[in-house]
Amino acid sequence: MTYPAKYPTLNETTLTPEARAILKRIIKTAFPHPGFPEEAYERMTSRIVTEADASTWFRVVLTQGLIALGAQSEEPFLELSDERALAVLRRVADLEFFGFIRRTTVLNLYDDPQVWDVLGYEGPSFDKGGYLHRGFDDLDWLPTPRVDGPEISVPDSGPLPYPVTQAGQSPQSPQSAPDRDAAAGSAAARAAGPAPDSGTGSQAPKQHGGGSK
Repeated sequence: MTYPAKYPTLNETTLTPEARAILKRIIKTAFPHPGFPEEAYERMTSRIVTEADASTWFRVVLTQGLIALGAQSEEPFLELSDERALAVLRRVADLEFFGFIRRTTVLNLYDDPQVWDVLGYEGPSFDKGGYLHRGFDDLDWLPTPRVDGPEISVPDSGPLPYPVTQAGQSPQSPQSAPDRDAAAGSAAARAAGPAPDSGTGSQAPKQHGGGSK
């Protein structure tokens, strides 16, 4: 296994103008926005090169990835149609170099002020006093939502059939729970009739003190 740090020439790896053009084409193919200015894609290309310059590993990965990309088709990547270029990128989507490009682009392309203008984003508001008095709901770039369908009416259910108590209040019922339980027990006892002799009533043998006769 070789380590790039052992070979100083790898630390001096730079992208040729053609390689930068390929990198820009990769970004535009993976993130196609016809309304985005070319300057935004140029700045994104420079940002990826800067990020790669700060790391020997990503610099080598990016350089080798561009070489591997050129081997995916017989024609140069810059001469491919948009559909064929996208198909080539799909074949290398799992490579580390494309993951590096994708992560860096997602975090930086949409943070470009020129891109904000295209998308209708007004930028941060904390230094301008917030959005409350600056049109917080003026999203002109979104279509007006349609509200279709019949109106739904909620029927009146009327008063509840039981008393409702709030926390800290005693139930406002005419009969408390213990009284209701006692009344229910008495009614059940009357319905059951007299209890059978248990042997402890009048039929039980009498016990006399002082021992047996």
